[in-house]
Amino acid sequence: MTLYEELQARGLLAQMTDEKEIAELINNGKATFYIGFDPTADSLHVGHFMALLLMKRLQNAGNRPIALVGGGTAMIGDPSGRSDMRKMMTVDMIDHNVECFRKQMSRFIDFGPGKAQIVNNADWLRDLNFLDFMREIGSQFNVNEMLRARCYVNRMQTGLSFLEFSYMLMQSYDFYRLYQDYGCQMQFGGDDQWSNMLGGINLIRKKLSKDAYALTINLLLKHDGTKMGKTAGGAVWLDPDKYAPYDFYQYWR
Repeated sequence: MTLYEELQARGLLAQMTDEKEIAELINNGKATFYIGFDPTADSLHVGHFMALLLMKRLQNAGNRPIALVGGGTAMIGDPSGRSDMRKMMTVDMIDHNVECFRKQMSRFIDFGPGKAQIVNNADWLRDLNFLDFMREIGSQFNVNEMLRARCYVNRMQTGLSFLEFSYMLMQSYDFYRLYQDYGCQMQFGGDDQWSNMLGGINLIRKKLSKDAYALTINLLLKHDGTKMGKTAGGAVWLDPDKYAPYDFYQYWR
């Protein structure tokens, strides 16, 4: 059984853009891929744990993971799976959470030269010139197509701010920068990120005339069937100070 077949057999995979190419890349241990983590809390939760296990499994097979912490995108907030706008966070709060994420991730992933990398999108997002960004990146997106994205459709009835509407552009730009700067060919993420991931692939094709790939994993849901988020309540934290080890054990029973 190949690595890709094993991931499928475990029921981990949801949607993907190019199955044959993705399977070949990860089976050969040649892929550089990334998964994004927005630091909207000071701890990861078990939903992230699934993503970290996937990263570790792929790393053990020779692939190179990039953990992208969203020190920039956390200032906007991902509208996917939410019914209301996220509470705005200060830069100090976000930077503190980024450091908490770094420490937690290092317990699961082997970081270092020639190994996995942690990258912070604040390095390129916080100092962006708005006009330059809109001319270079915003011009590549069709609003009619964006409005059909699942992450926006669900919010159109309750209200969607322009701040949140721009999140797709930011996440797409992340993929574009990682492709340019790190040779990152693939993005993995939760199934709710599908529309944002396709935006990044299309941006890379338009700007660089290169192929990129996306693969989503099934979300770990709460008992009520809703997404487990860091700010929506009900999260099972990886930090033992926020969630007792015994309660963590009980969650899986």
